[in-house]
Amino acid sequence: MMPPKGNAARAAAEAELQTLMHRTLTDPQLGALLDSAEQESLTDVERANLREIRRDWRGANALPESLVEAKTLAGARCEHAWREQRPANDWPGFLANLREVVRLSREEAQLLAQQTGLSPYDALMDRYEPGMRSADIDRLFADLRTWLPDLIARVEKKQASEQVERPRPPFAAADQRAVNLKVMRLLGFDFEAGRLDESTHPFSGGVPEDVRLTTRYREDDFAQSLMGTIHETGHARFEQNLPREWLGQPIAQARSYGIHESQSLSFEMQLARGRAFAGLLAPLLREQFGAQAAFEPDNLYGLFTRMRRGKIRVDADEVTYPAHVILRYEIESALIAGEIEAADIPALWDEKMQALLGIDTRGDYRDGCMQDVHWTDGAFGYFPSYTLGAMYAAQWFATIRRGTPDLDARIARGDLQPVFAWLEANIWSQASRWSTPELVMRASGEALNPHHFQVHLEKRYLSS
Repeated sequence: MMPPKGNAARAAAEAELQTLMHRTLTDPQLGALLDSAEQESLTDVERANLREIRRDWRGANALPESLVEAKTLAGARCEHAWREQRPANDWPGFLANLREVVRLSREEAQLLAQQTGLSPYDALMDRYEPGMRSADIDRLFADLRTWLPDLIARVEKKQASEQVERPRPPFAAADQRAVNLKVMRLLGFDFEAGRLDESTHPFSGGVPEDVRLTTRYREDDFAQSLMGTIHETGHARFEQNLPREWLGQPIAQARSYGIHESQSLSFEMQLARGRAFAGLLAPLLREQFGAQAAFEPDNLYGLFTRMRRGKIRVDADEVTYPAHVILRYEIESALIAGEIEAADIPALWDEKMQALLGIDTRGDYRDGCMQDVHWTDGAFGYFPSYTLGAMYAAQWFATIRRGTPDLDARIARGDLQPVFAWLEANIWSQASRWSTPELVMRASGEALNPHHFQVHLEKRYLSS
């Protein structure tokens, strides 16, 4: 953990690094070099890499160095203060810093919009989801709104009569870590190219040759740590299997944040919360924590698929999670467009949380509009990636099941290779060679289709 008093120095160092990287990307000679490279005889892969280099170059050249520095410093100040302001429910204090982040983010969005011809919000979102537009998100989320509220109500009614045995704590952190490591090995994590550590929030990062994962432990709830670790292992497997021959080049990076999220959700939601995988987890849990009725496979499945309306996005189940994303998308897109101001966020949050999930958040800024870190540093345009990832993951598994009809039986036997082999061939090894629509079409044979996500949820949560 970094000491709080070092924040200003860290922020200054980060701002200097960001400006140095920006200066390198905006070197006048680079444009001429890229033009020259376009004239060379290139392979398809080389040309795709050049496309990605030029994309980074254009984005950097749209922004002045002074803005890059100012936004980095403002984001660091806002994020650092938020760490104390959130527990204190201090919205006025947070707002004072957020206003500056919003002002600089709007300036950034306008400059990117001028360069790309996109709307300001689309120009920001394009950094996370290249080629995705608000019109696409509006269409996908409109579809969600037609069936998600009814599904939530039906699942809630069904689960009200279902009994789930709660595991009996305590679960020592050392024992949880031991289980997590065993599951990571089961999922193919390469421990010679990464490790698992502890932090206040699960995370993954690093480079393909050294991917660092973190998780957190609560002695009264092993599932939170376990599922968080599995989620981050999905991210890690993607990073560890990016094409080695192009490491360090833009083409060897993940296509988009949504595609990256589809890997973590393929592991956590599609695979680990499935009935077949519960049978693999049961003996590991009994071995580490002792025999409990709660560790029977059917009960674990019920435990891992329990739906509950709640205020906190990161704790939400896969049924209610999209409602949290829709709320944030609608607010942040209006904020960047100038339709609302930062001071309007709490009222809109309360209204939308009530409409989407029937939850009253009035006066609760801590677990309401201040709960996420994303807006503190101006990461506007990021939130749609979470639900896009869930949709992609459902589509991947629908495709895998078509090619492997006995997939669940094989998973139940501990044979996860059909999943790993398909992801490696169609997602991991492809990195950024293709545009997102082409990658999706090549992998699954169709464009992104939210129907797969709906079918997945209905089958898992409404079938007996």
